[in-house]
Order: sequence, then structure tokens, then C-alpha cells
Amino acid sequence: MSILSLTTESTATEIAADIVAGKLSALEAVESAIARIEALDGPINAVVVRDFDSARAAAKRLDAVGPKGDQPLFGVPMTVKESFDLTGHPSTWGLEHARNNIAQSDAVVVQRLKRAGAVILGKTNVPPDLADWQSNNPVYGRTNNPHDHGRSPGGSSGGGAAAVAAGMVPCEFGSDIGGSIRVPAHFCGVWGHKPTFDVISLEGHGYPGTDSARPALSVCGPLTRSADDLATLLDITLDHPLARRNVPLNGARYLLIDEQPMVGCASAYRAELDRVAGQIEDAGGQVERRCALIPDLEAAHESYLKMLNIAMAGGLPAPDGTQATVRDWFDLCDIQARVYRQWRDIFGAFDFVLAPVSATPAFPHHAGQIFQDNIAIDGVDLSAAPQLAWAGIATFPGLPSTVLPIGTVDDMPVGMQVIGDRFQDFQTIDGARQIAALLI
Repeated sequence: MSILSLTTESTATEIAADIVAGKLSALEAVESAIARIEALDGPINAVVVRDFDSARAAAKRLDAVGPKGDQPLFGVPMTVKESFDLTGHPSTWGLEHARNNIAQSDAVVVQRLKRAGAVILGKTNVPPDLADWQSNNPVYGRTNNPHDHGRSPGGSSGGGAAAVAAGMVPCEFGSDIGGSIRVPAHFCGVWGHKPTFDVISLEGHGYPGTDSARPALSVCGPLTRSADDLATLLDITLDHPLARRNVPLNGARYLLIDEQPMVGCASAYRAELDRVAGQIEDAGGQVERRCALIPDLEAAHESYLKMLNIAMAGGLPAPDGTQATVRDWFDLCDIQARVYRQWRDIFGAFDFVLAPVSATPAFPHHAGQIFQDNIAIDGVDLSAAPQLAWAGIATFPGLPSTVLPIGTVDDMPVGMQVIGDRFQDFQTIDGARQIAALLI
């Protein structure tokens, strides 16, 4: 099926190139994006914190001095997730009690984006605590999927994916611990990249009232409309350079995992994944669907959930009163290390692992957190909680995962994860780029 797109607006790298070439000014690019937000965002409710006056002033300053050689995003208007600090604006994480949590400085990622020439227009919507695959909270309300306003755009970076998909901005920076970049990319039909753990600073992306210490498993990364933009935003925000080793699709080795013991995949979505795998094979790639090296995915998922819950709760007791001990934590770290070594062995045999992002396309809005509810898979209502297994497959071992849009199911976009070994982020982005070229 064709890939569903709502916009033909230029990508970030195209906008920057046009500004440098004198085809438009930074201020014109910013004014155009502001106009699109004002015209399109009403029924979507994606850009919930707006800083248009500061953006105009920043664009004028850029036009006055002109581009520098190290500014690949010169004049590019964009947004960031509400959970990133932006000086003078609230970082609420969707929590009523944090309405007045005003940032005194920019997050490190925001600083790096601005240094690269980007102009930050504002911040995008999230769920409370960044803990849902919806983006609905008591501070800003609900964000709707731009393809169908009755469905979720994903979460927790749902506002950002919706803004990019609708054409309001060319790119966004989000964060991911349980699919929070990848699921919105999949639900909204855009590109997303979950980096290798700990390669980009999360300073200035801290739970309100804490000191921004990096939680286990959590990363931040870009949402865009192209692979080139993913690579650009990744490169300018890295703490340290990463190797750039690209593998030609012709002859590359792929492992497709489209089912786990605790979670499946809707039949129409699986058919889309299989269609793409067939196109890879037709183009000379080698796709396997079985591998004895795959870790015990059910056991790994159980450990991932334990680590995730401890990290999200900051070590506080669970609702039933139980609390993890230090020994429990170190045991989980040992399990995580063993699981990573098993994945490392897989990447000795394969260049990429392909996987779904969730079991279904975007689901209809739910009143509460989706993980406490059911979703329909092939017409059967099933618990939504196991869907985190598709996120955890890359999150628990700290692997990079690039999501590209591959087609549609039930008139909604769907994506695919392209997963690689640690620190092979540019390889997974390029691998996804080559797959996308087959689908045009």
C-alpha cells in the first residue's frame, strides 16, 4: 500500500539549504511555520507551548549575521517536546501540580539545536508523567492524530509527531523509554529515531522537582519527515561522534521478528511488514525469519518492565506497597548485560533486525491510560499492556532503532523498526533510508 502523507512541506535540510542559497530568509521560514501552526493546530492541539515572539527575534538575528559553516539547521523552525526545558516556559510533564515549573535555562539538547541554527517555536503535548501512548493531560488537553482526529497520535512524544505529520514544522525532538518516539512516528506516518542509550544528554529533561539525573533506559531523539533530517538532528546533538558505517541493501542480512510469546501483531500490519521484507529480498537483501540466537524475549520483557517501572517511579513503592531493593536493581542490571550480549551475537550474524512498532495502527482515544485498558487486535479485545514488548525489544538492551513509514492499514499509517547494534545509529538510519527507497 502507498505511504500516507498529509504534507508536501519541505524537510529541515531542504529549508536550511534554501535559506543558505538566498531563496528565503530565516524570518520567512519562521513566519511560514507560525502561519501553518495557527491555521492547522486548532483541531489537533499539538503545539501547546508557543514562543512565537522569541522565534521571530531569533530569526531576525540569524538573518542579520548570516549562516556559519557549522549550522546545518540555519533558520529551520522546529518544536521540542514539552518535557524539555525552554527558558521562561513551563515544563509540566502534563502534571497539574507542575503548571508553575518554569525553566530557568534551556535543556542541553535545545542549546545544541539553537547552536546549529534551529529556531524553536515552542513545545508539544505529552501525557502525564510521559507514561502513555496517548497525549492527553489536565494542563493542555488532548492531542488528536492528524490523520483521524478520533485516534491517538501516540505518546509520549505524540504532540511532536502530530505537528510534523500535519506539516506545521519539519522536525521535532522527543524522548523515548517505552516507545515514546517510535510509536508516535508509527501512528502518525513520520520518521523517528531512538538512539543508543546515553549518547545524547538528557540534562534539562528532568521530572519536575528533580535535578535532571538521567533515568535508566531513557533516551532522547528526533522526529522528522526524512532520513536525512534524522541523521542531521542526531549528529548535532550527540555527546560524542559515532561511527558512520553504511551497509548496502543488496547483500545486507536482515532478521524479521514479527511475533513474541506475549504479544502478536495484527494480521494486516504483519502483511505490510512481510510485503516490505519481500521487497528487500527482491532487491538483493537476505531476510531470515528464524534465529536460534534470539534471547528469551518473554523473560527479557519481564525484566524490562521491572526496570522501567522502577525508573518511572523513581524507586518509590508500587501501588501494592512492594518496593525493589538495591539487590533487585543490580540483578536487573546483570540480566540487562546478559541480554545485550545475546543481541550483540545476533548482530554478528545480521546487519539489521526488523520489527513492528506496536501490534496495530493508531487506536481510538481512550478515557484513561491505554496500558490499563484493552485494544482491538484483529477484532478481539486484548490487554494493551503487552504492547510495550515491541518497544522493550530495543530499549532494554540499549539498542538504536529507526522507524520509517512503510504503508497503511485501515487508512492509517504504519511504520517499521530498523534496529542495529549499539552505536550503529547512523547505520540504522541509512538502512531505513535504503528500505524507504524501495517503497516509493
